[in-house]
Amino acid sequence: MTNKTALLAGASGLVGNELLHILLDSPHYKEVKILVRRPLDITHEKLEQVATDFDSLDDYAHHFDVDDVYCCLGTTIKKAGSQDAFKKVDYEYPLKMAELAKSQQVKNFLIITALGADAESKVFYSRTKGQLQVRLKKIGLTALHIFQPSLLLGDRQEFRLGEKAATVLSPAISKLLIGKMKKYKPVEARDVALAMYEVAQIERTGNYTYPSDRIEKISSKSID
Repeated sequence: MTNKTALLAGASGLVGNELLHILLDSPHYKEVKILVRRPLDITHEKLEQVATDFDSLDDYAHHFDVDDVYCCLGTTIKKAGSQDAFKKVDYEYPLKMAELAKSQQVKNFLIITALGADAESKVFYSRTKGQLQVRLKKIGLTALHIFQPSLLLGDRQEFRLGEKAATVLSPAISKLLIGKMKKYKPVEARDVALAMYEVAQIERTGNYTYPSDRIEKISSKSID
């Protein structure tokens, strides 16, 4: 299918930025909208930047009249400042986006959560991601695609000591993770973006989940 339209939230993030460029370069999309708090330093004939108050997403419902919605929103508790602020970005905003996508009969809703997401987890981060997944599956989207990467590799704008150390150790760690443990291997942000893009080009219905090892397989096929 060509001449599709897409809406992306989280275009300034690690995966979102990679995905934005993939969408703009794609022959399948004639228009790409991005929801942003502040305009990004990028121009393109396909691109429309929508200055957005994410606390009032209902006001932007008409922008969800697209084929595919990509949600790459995400933060950390440290960056957000509190658990409540984190939950607003990683749970409330994505859930509202999914509801708006449903109302506009979007063909694909694609979102990044996390490996280990579990609604019953004792860990707040994992529990929040898991609860989001449960709620998303109840909305009744035409096609819901949940991507669960492990540690994301790539050039972040902000410095994270733990992730920097893991990036350095990644080659050695990856060699040890085989068989059922492969899903715990660190994954490149661009590979996640490629996998999201590739999945959206397949017409189907239902709910689908992709852990890191499946993400890697899908992205490698797109490169071949």
